[in-house]
Amino acid sequence: MSDQSRKNYTIIPGIKMGLVTPERLEAIAQVTRKYAIPMLKITSAQRIAFIGMDPEVVDQVWRELGEGNGPKKPVGLHYVQACPGIKNCKYGCQDSIALGETIQSRFMDITLPAKTKIGISGCSMNCTESYIRDLGIFGKKKGWTLVFGGNGGGNPRIGDVIAENLSDDNVIALAQRCLQFYGDNAKKKERTARFMERTKLNVFKNSVL
Repeated sequence: MSDQSRKNYTIIPGIKMGLVTPERLEAIAQVTRKYAIPMLKITSAQRIAFIGMDPEVVDQVWRELGEGNGPKKPVGLHYVQACPGIKNCKYGCQDSIALGETIQSRFMDITLPAKTKIGISGCSMNCTESYIRDLGIFGKKKGWTLVFGGNGGGNPRIGDVIAENLSDDNVIALAQRCLQFYGDNAKKKERTARFMERTKLNVFKNSVL
């Protein structure tokens, strides 16, 4: 994205669920020095923004970070957030990292009416703020809870609980049906929060459950 008044660009390469490797960090440091990018910033979505670069170098930066020429689709799934989960946190009840990897691999390329964000938490403390994500999932001992239609922006909304105590397979299938119903019935550029405000919850549930 660009700031036309200052003629500089910001890009946010896809760091999946905030997970990085030493090699990835070394590549980020190398590109930042090579192109004299003035600012790196960790975003609320667990990604790293490259801020203030010249427009002429944007494509090279994308390629050297292994991202081709950058994102191609204007709307759809922006990112999947996930907390450390049961394998890495004493409070974790479910494996949020594994679920996040599966959801990202299956859903990242689907077309949706507007930008869509997913947050997956391994326990009900909700470190990834599942209740204010377009699609939120959090774990309890008996399984996953799925929440839909949240938003944390200037017009915030707490998402609706659609189902509880779901297995991995069931929560993935339900997530897909929720996104499909939203995709089929939402207006262009209508976020899930605004969509759910004009959609009766019982109608939504009857369609996806």
